[in-house]
Amino acid sequence: MRTSHFPLPFAGRRLHIVDFDASSFHEHDLLWLPHHDRLRSAGRKRKAEHLAGRIAAVHALREVGIRTVPGIGDKRQPLWPDGLFGSISHCATTALAVISRQRIGIDIEKIMSQHTATELAPSIIDSDERQILQASSLPFPLALTLAFSAKESVYKAFSDCVTLPGFDSAKVTSLTATHISLHLLPAFAATMAERTVRTEWFQRGNSVITLVSAITRFPHDRSAPASILSAIPR
Repeated sequence: MRTSHFPLPFAGRRLHIVDFDASSFHEHDLLWLPHHDRLRSAGRKRKAEHLAGRIAAVHALREVGIRTVPGIGDKRQPLWPDGLFGSISHCATTALAVISRQRIGIDIEKIMSQHTATELAPSIIDSDERQILQASSLPFPLALTLAFSAKESVYKAFSDCVTLPGFDSAKVTSLTATHISLHLLPAFAATMAERTVRTEWFQRGNSVITLVSAITRFPHDRSAPASILSAIPR
């Protein structure tokens, strides 16, 4: 499969972006993945997206001298090396990944059309959140896409510790040209209730990318070896 990779500094992190041509995907490309058998029943599009995401993840891990491909967990989440956290996302022909010494979540979404935003808004935000989005200087479809993406990023940062929460478990409290803040409710996770998480964002073409780096750690969070930690940007 044809791909192009480039690193992009953002919010104190280094995102690894992989643009890919799904039409050039061949089944034998998956043999590069140690877990390729688990994708046997997936559709062609899903296989190409997964491969591109893992390519981005491999580039991210090479930052710290680790040469491995993240496997697939029981919740279908990426399995990162001990002591490291990471996140992968993909949309259309772009995949991206990031790693950190602390919990981190990333998401990329195509900006909704006006029709789609109007149709989906009730399932993503409540009336209070709508007022915040409409009070921002951003077009409503962009603002709603950001709310959706930010909630996805927050979930990804804690996907191994929480059950799949609904969109109503995290509420938008502010939206600016550079970040969106979410207030977590008990429905998200009892240990995270009443916390506010700041999510950075930027627009890339007709898509938005959101990134949350969560400082709060759970009791069973892994600690990375000092030699690895020193190589990862804070």
